[in-house]
Amino acid sequence: MSDVSTTSQKIVPNVWSNQRAEEQAEFYADVFRDFSSEVTGRYPTEGLPDFQKDMAGKPVTVDLQLAGTRITIINAGPEFEPNPSVNFMLNFDPVLYPDASEYLDAVFDKLADGGFVMMPKDEYPFSKKYAWVMDKFGVSWQLILTNPEGEPRPFVLPSLMFCGAAQNKAREAVSSYIELIPESSWGSIAEYPEQTGPAEAGDIVFSDFRLAGQWFTAMDSAVEQPFTFNEGMSLMLAAHGQDEIDRYWAALSTVPEAEQCGWCKDAYGLSWQVVPDNMDELMSRPGAYEAMMQMGKLEIAKF
Repeated sequence: MSDVSTTSQKIVPNVWSNQRAEEQAEFYADVFRDFSSEVTGRYPTEGLPDFQKDMAGKPVTVDLQLAGTRITIINAGPEFEPNPSVNFMLNFDPVLYPDASEYLDAVFDKLADGGFVMMPKDEYPFSKKYAWVMDKFGVSWQLILTNPEGEPRPFVLPSLMFCGAAQNKAREAVSSYIELIPESSWGSIAEYPEQTGPAEAGDIVFSDFRLAGQWFTAMDSAVEQPFTFNEGMSLMLAAHGQDEIDRYWAALSTVPEAEQCGWCKDAYGLSWQVVPDNMDELMSRPGAYEAMMQMGKLEIAKF
């Protein structure tokens, strides 16, 4: 794991990768502008459990910086795969990029190559140009050409689609996150005017909101989906000190069997990693990796 104390980004989206993290980072370097990547952690060379022995010395995390937003790729095994329930909305705003429309076209072409187009690039009622595409690594991206006269938003907005077991729970879930995490608030909310597929009148077509000052989006799916939240896409939440870890953990961990190495699942199935904000320093201590592997909730005193 990488040090989360060196950035003001309190919540970092994490993408699970089946031993392809470095290849994935190289792919995104070719897709995006304003991009960099760095290997930020490696598996120890000894002391690994049997199921991880072939990972000895290999990268465990690769940090991406995309237009100022940090995303971490977890280099692991085949246990989990990303799905569109957690995705990234990319805000192609002419204020940010004067050639926003052309940039969107170029990004779409590269992400779609070897991937799957979920919604074709076209004009929609909410945007003159929009597409939703899953890349060849299973990560999903919404590309939207933004009206430059609207309120400013960052280029990258992590996005939650409430579907499957979490269908129609967007408002309830986001409200709970806003109440839990300081410096959080709703932005805009658009509602379904009538029943639309599994979404009921009054459920959320689209919303944006801030958690710890960062922008996210959320929606209730208008289509029955064969997937829901899983560990393939998670949110790493940095906590300052054990008391803050304990507070977040008490609110977010609702599935005891999912508790491992700081990972937990909330009441809606969304996976979180609740970690100390000095995780890098803790992991540099002798025996830290082995100690972490024995924990559910992370306890700083045990490192």
